[in-house]
Amino acid sequence: MSYNIEDYKGKIINHYSSIWGGDFQEKKWLKGPIMRVAPHFCVLEYKPYPSRKMWTYATCCMSTNTHQAPIEVHIFSSVQDDSIIELLSEVCYYHNVEANLDLGHTVNFGRPWQDYSKSSFGLLSLPYLNGPKLEIMHLANNKDIHFYWLIPITKTEVEYKKEFGLEALETKFDADNFNYLNPNRRSAV
Repeated sequence: MSYNIEDYKGKIINHYSSIWGGDFQEKKWLKGPIMRVAPHFCVLEYKPYPSRKMWTYATCCMSTNTHQAPIEVHIFSSVQDDSIIELLSEVCYYHNVEANLDLGHTVNFGRPWQDYSKSSFGLLSLPYLNGPKLEIMHLANNKDIHFYWLIPITKTEVEYKKEFGLEALETKFDADNFNYLNPNRRSAV
């Protein structure tokens, strides 16, 4: 069974909203080539709520049902930040034009994540804060969409992951009481 893009988009929105509720805004980055590459792409901005005091930015239609292994990514922020719309648009562009991204991959943001952050890369990780309920959405055509957490990381952390592996880096994060919301955090390695 195939879906038209509006059905596909609706399924992704419903999947996110089943986790984070329906209080979101759909946002698009209209500068650059992203709308030519992925015309249905948008970023869903979920407001904080009492039990989750952070902003959530989630891609929608970063992949389509024609991708071999479709993914979507989300990132968290302690503040509302429209620059994240641009950042996720760049990640979508890279995914569609340069190389398909997947779990454990890193992407160079080309700039600090926020303000003067040393985190200028992103790591595609499992969505540990939400677990399997968010991680996989099954489609009727025996295809799954995987939803990954895009964690801002430093260049040193990228190099560590390349040398020692994803699990070793995540162990360092755990040992360091990693604060994924702090753009000014020090490197865990």
